[in-house]
Amino acid sequence: MSQSAEDRLDGPLVKLIIVMALASVTATLNATIVGVGLSPLAQNFDTTLTTAEWVITGYLLAVAATIPVTGWAVDHFGGKRVWLIGLVIYTLTAIGSALSWNIGSLIVFRILQGVAAGIIEPVMMTLTARAAGPARLGRVMGLLALPMTLGPVIGPILGGVIADNLHWSWLFLVNVPIVVTALVFSVKVVPADAPAAGDRATFDVLGTLLLSPGFAVLVYGLSQSAHQGFGSTTVIVSLLLGAALVAGFVVHALTTRRQPLIDVRLFASRGFTAAVIAMALTGAAVFSLYVLLPLYQQQVHGQSLMASGLLLAPFGVGTFLGMPLAGRLSDRIGANLLVPLGATLVVLGILGNALSDASTNQVLLGLYAVVAGLGLGCVGAPTLASLYRTVPLEKTSGATSTMLSLNQVGGSFGVALVALLIQRGIANGQSVRNAYSTTFWWELAITAVIVAVGLALPGRPKPVAAAAPTESPAQESTTTVLS
Repeated sequence: MSQSAEDRLDGPLVKLIIVMALASVTATLNATIVGVGLSPLAQNFDTTLTTAEWVITGYLLAVAATIPVTGWAVDHFGGKRVWLIGLVIYTLTAIGSALSWNIGSLIVFRILQGVAAGIIEPVMMTLTARAAGPARLGRVMGLLALPMTLGPVIGPILGGVIADNLHWSWLFLVNVPIVVTALVFSVKVVPADAPAAGDRATFDVLGTLLLSPGFAVLVYGLSQSAHQGFGSTTVIVSLLLGAALVAGFVVHALTTRRQPLIDVRLFASRGFTAAVIAMALTGAAVFSLYVLLPLYQQQVHGQSLMASGLLLAPFGVGTFLGMPLAGRLSDRIGANLLVPLGATLVVLGILGNALSDASTNQVLLGLYAVVAGLGLGCVGAPTLASLYRTVPLEKTSGATSTMLSLNQVGGSFGVALVALLIQRGIANGQSVRNAYSTTFWWELAITAVIVAVGLALPGRPKPVAAAAPTESPAQESTTTVLS
C-alpha cells in the first residue's frame, strides 16, 4: 500500500471515529450534568447533600476500578464484543437511574453505570488506535478527543436547564438516545476482532485484586481530601492503602510467570513513561480548570451558575480548535515539539488569570481561556498518539488501561488540590481574589512540569514503510510502529 493511501482517513475509519465519538461524549456530559443536579436529587430523595454526592463518587470509583480490567477483557473476549456489552450496560443503567425509587437504588445504578463507563473509554481508544495505524494516529486521536472537550462546556448548561425546568430523571435519560444510536451503528461499523490466544487471555486474579481496588481507593482518598483536607485520617489511610495496593501489584507484575493485568515493563520505555506522566498531569490540569474557571467567575466576578458555564465556552472552543490541528501536526513533526509548545500556551493562559482581578474585562478573560484551551488541545492528541507509537500492537489494550487509570488519578488530584487551596486560602484570611490567584499559580506550576516532560516524548514518527512485512519477530516486538 502506498504512503499516501496509508495516510488517508478512509471511509471505514471515519465512520468508526464518529461512532466512538458519539459514545465518548455521553461520559463527559454525564459527569457534568449530574454534578449540577445534585441539589435537586438530594431534595427529591429527602437526603443530605453528602449522601447525594455518592451518586458521583460511586460512579467515579467504579470507573477507576474497572479500567485496569478492561484491557484483559478486550484480549480475552475481543474488543467489539466488550464494546457492545459496555454500551448495553450503560444504556440499561441510565434508564435504571431514571427509575430509581430511593437514593440507595440510584447510587447502585450509578455504580453499575461507572462500570460501563470504565469499559467504554479504554475500549474506544484501543480499537481506534489499532484501526488508525501509525501514520494516522495523531489526526485520529485529535478527532476522537473533540467530543470530550464539548461535554464539560455543554454539560453544566444542559444540567442547569434540566434541573430548573424538567423532572430530575432527565439528568440520566438525556444521554440514552445518543448511546442507543452509537450501539445500533456499532454493530455494523466496529470491526470484528478475534480474542487473544494463549497466555494473554488468562485472567490475572491476584493482580486484579490488588490494582482495581488500589486505584479506586486512591481516587476515593483524593475525592475526600477536597472536603476534609490531606491531613484527615480518612484521606491518609485511603491514600496509603491505595498506594500499598498499587505497589503490591507492581511487585506481583514483575515476579509473576503469567501475563500480568498490566505490563509494568512498558515503563522501561522512556517515551511510554513520558507519555503516561504527561497524560496524568494533563488530567490534573484539565479536570481542575473545568472546576476552577467557573468558580472563579462565580466568586470573584459575581457571575451566575448559568453565566459561568457559558463563560467557560472559550476554553472549550480553544481545545476544540487545538485538538485536530495538533493531531495532524504530530503525524509530521512529533510530540516532543508540540507538547512543550502547547503546555507553554496553557501556562500563558493561566498566568493571565493569576494576574487578573474582579475588574478584569471578560473579553480578556475569554482570550486567556482560548489560549489555555488551545494549548491543552496541542498537548492531548500528540501525547496520546506518541503513547501508542511506543508500544507494539498486542500491548495497546494494556497501555490504554495504564494511561487512563493514571489520568483518572491525576484528575482527582487536580480537583482536590483546587478545592483545598481555595478553602484553605479563604480560611487563613486571604481575600477571595487572592485565594484564587494562589490556586492559579499552583495550576501554572503543574502545567510547567508538562513542558519539561513533553521534551522526553518521541520525536517525528518513522515512515510507515519502516514496518515492512519482512521484519523479523525480534524487531517487531520492539518497533514503535503500529500496524
